[in-house]
Amino acid sequence: MGSGIAEVFARGGWSVVGLEEQPDALDRARQRLAASTARAVERGKLDAAGAEALTARVSWATDVAALAGCDVVVEAVPEVPELKRAVFSKLDAVLSPDALLATNTSSLSVTALAAGTSRPGRVVGVHFFNPAPVQPLVEVVSTVLSDPAAVARARAVLEELGKTTIACRDRAGFVVNALLVPYLNHAASWYEHGYATREEIDAAMVAAGLPMGPLALLDLVGHDVTHAVLHRLHGQTGERRHLPTPLLTSLVEGGLLGRKSGRGFYTYAADGSVTDDPGLVPPPPGSRAGELPEALLVPYLNDVLTMVGVRYTSAADADTGMALGCRMPKPFDQLAALGPATVLARQQQVFAETAEPGHRPAPLLEQLAAADDPDLALHALRTADEHAGRAGLR
Repeated sequence: MGSGIAEVFARGGWSVVGLEEQPDALDRARQRLAASTARAVERGKLDAAGAEALTARVSWATDVAALAGCDVVVEAVPEVPELKRAVFSKLDAVLSPDALLATNTSSLSVTALAAGTSRPGRVVGVHFFNPAPVQPLVEVVSTVLSDPAAVARARAVLEELGKTTIACRDRAGFVVNALLVPYLNHAASWYEHGYATREEIDAAMVAAGLPMGPLALLDLVGHDVTHAVLHRLHGQTGERRHLPTPLLTSLVEGGLLGRKSGRGFYTYAADGSVTDDPGLVPPPPGSRAGELPEALLVPYLNDVLTMVGVRYTSAADADTGMALGCRMPKPFDQLAALGPATVLARQQQVFAETAEPGHRPAPLLEQLAAADDPDLALHALRTADEHAGRAGLR
């Protein structure tokens, strides 16, 4: 991610210093940048002269003092809190007080990192999606300590670099993972309970307009990655639905991590194709496949409305995040297609069946369903948030 982020800034015309403390790690980063720019030339995204100019804008160092003159620094070390805090401490000692300090964490507390510096107001989260040079979305995360000017500066810089930004506050999973991962866990739970076969689950969600079925997507992402995010979500919410389903835990413990290990919910041949293995769970004795896709889609939409209702993010940014971060349909388009009243009725059933506090219908969903003209109320919500969201969170 670090070399990819360096490439993003260098493509935008910035002078970049790439820092790694170990010379061999620095060499690997340099090689990754060279390989990425070479691929861009091969694909016609960059000409040879542009590639040469890009790499010339990047210098490399192993001493943090080389960053002293930088006015924007993005930390992209592994997701280990102690390691990130140590890096922030070193950066804090050499950067000017006005420098913007950003962390590329995907789920760790930005607030805790900011609190350990002498410039907490100048620390923001900037969650790039992988690969950074290609993926257009960046989540910009503010904390209770953030200077609004620093958040606005981060968004402006990233958008000048051609990225699309969405704003959110500092909570586990931010926007995209906080919405996507519980949906994936719910799908895994449905399969584990034998409510539907893996093929029925995945086919139903693809037919509903999603680019990939949730079980196939879990295999692609890696069960270890999803498992870790779920534990972070559960650590913050305490909700049972954010605990990894037991089958997912068993897959991780057994080293069946999905495509990267050759087996997960599906089994993969050497060429990456799916084999005809029978799967992990016997065919359901009493199928509930007829309840799909709404059975998985409605709780996800309720999560979206809960998030927007507490002003954690805007409707426009939730739409943008899921469309660009996951290539999923915009959730508020899905809500409009189903209708707030239909979604509310189905979510009330889910809550009655599970008694999970996190499945309680969102107050915003209840308000939309009760409106004299739900379509007009939904349009007003999306339009208001679209304008308000550009300056960050209210």
